[in-house]
Amino acid sequence: MKRILLFAFLFIVSAALHAQHELRGKVRNEQGEALPDAFVRLGQKHAVTKADGTFAIGGLSSGTFQLAVSFLGYETWKGEVELRGDKELDIVMKESSFMAGEVVISGIRARKDDPVAFTELTAEELEKSNFGRDLPYLISMTPGLVVSSDAGGGVGYTSMRLRGSDITRINVTVNGIPLNDAESQGVFWVNMPDFASSVSHIQVQRGVGTSTNGAASFGGSINISTIDGPSEARVVIDNSYGSFNTLKNSVQLSTRIPGSGFAFDARLSNITSDGFVDRGSSELKSYYLSGAWYGNATSVRLVTFSGKEKTYQAWNGVPLVKLKNDSEGIEKLIMLDGWSDEEADNLRGSDSRTFNRYLYSNQTDNYQQDHYQLHFTHAPSALLSLNVSLHYTRGKGYYESYKYNERFSKYNLPLPSELVIDGVSYSRTDLINQKWLDNHFYGATFSGAYEYGKLHLVAGGAINRYDGKHYGEVIWTKINAGVPDNYRWYENDGVKDDLNYYTKVTYTLFGSLGIYTDLQGRHVSYDIEGVHDDMRDLTRTAHYDFFNPKFGINWKIDEDKRIFASVAVSNKEPSRSDFRDADDELVPQPEKLIDYELGFDWMGEMLGFQANGFYMDYKDQLVLTGKINNVGAYIMNNVPESYRTGIELAGFARVAPWLTASANAVFSANKIKDFTEYVDDWDNGGQLANYLGNTNIAFSPSSTIAARLEAQPLKGLSAILDTRYVGEQYIDNSSSRDRMLDSYMISDLVLRYKVPTKSGKNTRVELGFQVGNLFDKSYISNAWVYSFVLDGKREVLDGYFPQAGRNFTGQVVLRF
Repeated sequence: MKRILLFAFLFIVSAALHAQHELRGKVRNEQGEALPDAFVRLGQKHAVTKADGTFAIGGLSSGTFQLAVSFLGYETWKGEVELRGDKELDIVMKESSFMAGEVVISGIRARKDDPVAFTELTAEELEKSNFGRDLPYLISMTPGLVVSSDAGGGVGYTSMRLRGSDITRINVTVNGIPLNDAESQGVFWVNMPDFASSVSHIQVQRGVGTSTNGAASFGGSINISTIDGPSEARVVIDNSYGSFNTLKNSVQLSTRIPGSGFAFDARLSNITSDGFVDRGSSELKSYYLSGAWYGNATSVRLVTFSGKEKTYQAWNGVPLVKLKNDSEGIEKLIMLDGWSDEEADNLRGSDSRTFNRYLYSNQTDNYQQDHYQLHFTHAPSALLSLNVSLHYTRGKGYYESYKYNERFSKYNLPLPSELVIDGVSYSRTDLINQKWLDNHFYGATFSGAYEYGKLHLVAGGAINRYDGKHYGEVIWTKINAGVPDNYRWYENDGVKDDLNYYTKVTYTLFGSLGIYTDLQGRHVSYDIEGVHDDMRDLTRTAHYDFFNPKFGINWKIDEDKRIFASVAVSNKEPSRSDFRDADDELVPQPEKLIDYELGFDWMGEMLGFQANGFYMDYKDQLVLTGKINNVGAYIMNNVPESYRTGIELAGFARVAPWLTASANAVFSANKIKDFTEYVDDWDNGGQLANYLGNTNIAFSPSSTIAARLEAQPLKGLSAILDTRYVGEQYIDNSSSRDRMLDSYMISDLVLRYKVPTKSGKNTRVELGFQVGNLFDKSYISNAWVYSFVLDGKREVLDGYFPQAGRNFTGQVVLRF
């Protein structure tokens, strides 16, 4: 018996030894140079290339394996290897800027297997609908995203909401650098005209998402990358013209110097538009410039971009009585709101959907913002990559306003409370003021990523400072009695420091189950000193320390399917306006969100489906309750409990080789628990409190749906039909149907044709044509309201923002 067992043992060992094979190879670039420290993965085994670029993986049985080789600055090489014995490979890797871009933003960007709901948009996808409108319109097919334009045409001041949260609650970064204004926490897309033409890809995360740099993510995050530029040299001239005299001119240049590692990208853009709204004009200019050097394991890139805007103010919207052409209501509004004779005549005589209260020829917003970024990446080995980025943003500008019949005392003008001229007493005057913002934002971000076997580790953070000056000047008075030129009536300064650090660990168990842990610490310090435009002292200091943990699991069923679940915490400090408007005894508290997500993805070649459920539990969310401060200005108040919960669905189908259909839908409930509304009492002074119980959160539609049909019926010809539905939205938190936006459904049509070129010619011509609001629907996408009680009856002052009806844009693009 022992002999039999010994014979069997020797036979098994001999067979096993006989079955073992070795895979050897050399990894080099297209110039034949060896690539040391490249990471080689074969099934569950891996190796790292030596100094001469060689590697060896032994102990392999016969069979077919998937081989992947990665190296910083090169496209990942993938192939199938069949082993029946020892084998040797010669692997040539192609240079690419993509890997460097991945290193720069890897610290904050969600990976495919992270337990996060996100949408990816490439440059090619953005280009399909890029006719000059602001970036929110180009990503408007993202689940749960709603856009609006003050001027009605998508150029100028535009806004967006994701899961009902406005841009002050959405974290936005460009190449990992925070874009949100540090004080307001908003993003002003008007300062970045045609920026989408320089974007290589965008990732939109919904919910808290992964830890990031800058503002807290309370509704989602938008990670924009411009670093992965085109892989080939090119020149693109893009010109479009359309409704509302909207004109866009853009020139782009990209060049690559073969064998040197140098790459350059540049763009100049100019956009002008009269706007859909009366006098809603925009004059926008921008540039983008990038220079990079890519070595075998190191890359350096300098990025600078700038936007300059002059936009006529269309911020007030159209009063509801004007939209309804209610003559009696119009006269009542003129009286209640103290409109001047000139303003009243304009209100009576203008078109009800394009009305703009402002008449002064230079009632404009003027601002320039310059961005500078320096990115350094290094990969000591294929297992480890490091990134350090320095940045500086300079912003300066003002908005100019004509004010009717203003009191001298309101501006602290160096005049007596009553001025007597030729025997006539004056205490008021018409005047023109400018409110200025002059700021600097600078700092550094850093991250490192390590991947070995089943472990993926990312650690990083950022340290940033914001210095901002706010001041106002009176540049003209109708009654001129010794007021100095450019008289400054208020000035205040804000300094904000933001330090964050995070560690993210993903570990794969059992080959398909991944455990995700993401821990972030954040310290915020904010100091304000000086007086506001109403002469209140704003001086105050606030310091916050936040801990934002996130945990999740990701079960990869196969290459096409996964199930994930996560719980994530985010804390958010109050914005400048929350501090500015609050009374000393009502200091706003930070907000806290716990976000629970459960999702399923199935993405095949012909069919795809995604479903994601979420419950976002807010503590001390800051909302408008109607409450005012001691000088009558509205303030944001913390409400103890509120939530958003719902389900997001998305899918696509390749119906035919030339036709693809895709759609997404979000169904949600968005509630404030135990809400009390405050309404000004014009009859008796003070405010009236109305307990309303559970109410709907303003601007949070319970349903949004987006659908796209994309067809290529003929060679060179493509057509896209986009349709978006947005459900009813309340414009305050009272859940009153008297203060609600109706649901709407609009469609856009895009046609593109690539003109055939003669063989051997490099010039390509593309023609584009866009029909916005194809079926000419009348709809309103945004509004504001102020409620008060007069003569025992509730009254309102309000403004609604009608959007453009059917509109057209033509485009000619030349590519060299």
